[in-house]
Amino acid sequence: MGKGDQRSRRGKIWRGTSGKTRPKQGKKNEAAAKKK
Repeated sequence: MGKGDQRSRRGKIWRGTSGKTRPKQGKKNEAAAKKK
């Protein structure tokens, strides 16, 4: 859990990757991801 965890949403945002926990679509998602 946390920024270092690649499998968590926060970790994916920090790394700039996407996957099951953080899909790469939707404008709503992007805004929420950028906010932190």
